[in-house]
Amino acid sequence: MTVNRQDYLNRLINRRLNGMVKVITGLRRSGKSFLLFNLYRSYLNSIGVDDAHIIEVALDDADNYVYHNPRKLLKYIRSKIVDSAEYYIFIDEIQFVKSVKVKDPEIENPESITFYSVVNALLRLRNVDVYVTGSNSRMLSKDVMTEFRGRGDEVRVRPFSFAEFMSAYDGDVRDGWDEYLEYGGMPLAVMAKGHEAKSRYLKNLFEETYLRDVVERYRIRKPAALNDVVNVLASSVGSLTNPERLANTFRTVKRESILPKTIGAYIKKLSDSFLVDGVRRFDIKGRKYIASTLKYYFADVGLRNARLGFRQNEPTHLMENVIYNELVTRGYDVDVGVVELFGKDERGNGLKKQVEIDFVATMADKRYYIQSALKIDDDEKRAQEVRPLIKVGDSFTKMILVDGKRVPRRDEAGNLVVGVIDFLLDPGLMV
Repeated sequence: MTVNRQDYLNRLINRRLNGMVKVITGLRRSGKSFLLFNLYRSYLNSIGVDDAHIIEVALDDADNYVYHNPRKLLKYIRSKIVDSAEYYIFIDEIQFVKSVKVKDPEIENPESITFYSVVNALLRLRNVDVYVTGSNSRMLSKDVMTEFRGRGDEVRVRPFSFAEFMSAYDGDVRDGWDEYLEYGGMPLAVMAKGHEAKSRYLKNLFEETYLRDVVERYRIRKPAALNDVVNVLASSVGSLTNPERLANTFRTVKRESILPKTIGAYIKKLSDSFLVDGVRRFDIKGRKYIASTLKYYFADVGLRNARLGFRQNEPTHLMENVIYNELVTRGYDVDVGVVELFGKDERGNGLKKQVEIDFVATMADKRYYIQSALKIDDDEKRAQEVRPLIKVGDSFTKMILVDGKRVPRRDEAGNLVVGVIDFLLDPGLMV
């Protein structure tokens, strides 16, 4: 069954022939190649582009290893451009192109030819539209955008959203929600049948692809320590932490010494590989970021569960992770909100404490404050979720997302209470 990733397809269609290199990034095996080589190629064919004018190079294919040399890659692509009609160039997993120090008068900066040199050379041709995919966020650093001279345009692809998952799921939506929380949205895991096949695929993908990529790419000398950091992050999804806290955890619980600097470097490498995202805390009243601790979420809850052997499937934290992924998939900038509450202790002394709003989602002039609450059936739990929202004090929409399906309604404080399934399946609730 094919999942029509229309949102991503539209992003490519809207960028067609815009004079920029379209950089399609995301976790390996999340569907970047399928989007480009299947869905987008079919679209181009449908508007009259013939196959001869679509040049594809998949650099993770053993038959194409010769094109890891940038000179040979550029020579091959140029050999395929034989007329003045528009050509579409697809280069998959472009980070495999190696830097080569040779002299070549046809390429700028001939002392070091890289994939940037190849792409910039192609961009100078008048009849090409260039698309590349990559699985490393270093491709999108300021240095890379400088290399492309402001002509890089990113499309970030993530694993299937819940709505995409349900388009391929044959069953009741509530059963689908339970399965999504367990196995996530990695395309091949979604298509696999049964727990054994799904869990084996996800475990092998994490160990044999993602972690091996990180170890080999960055020449990690202590892979066991990297594995320990991954396990701690997976066990504490949505919890505040930082390298110093993690170092203390290793020292007191595991009797293991890992420097905070090393832990921070490992987390950055995991983030660069799109496995985890760190979310900063934002002081809503003070309008400033709080730099001490972050919350970390996995790109896919199925991968997180597989890493822990499907033994720590806490619905509260997994639901929060899914909501975060949905918000960034929809294009929102996401922070953890912080507000201060004031009160008095039993002696009448003033008290001040910080409380959190799970997510502050911002896009241009739109903002949403969102609490993830598995249940708010009792008064104490409801008050706990509502209190931070009341203290915000502005007129932007406040939402409380609860487990399952629930018809959207306003509570007495004006907060929109919505079932998480309804929220994930209806983007129109954020308008």
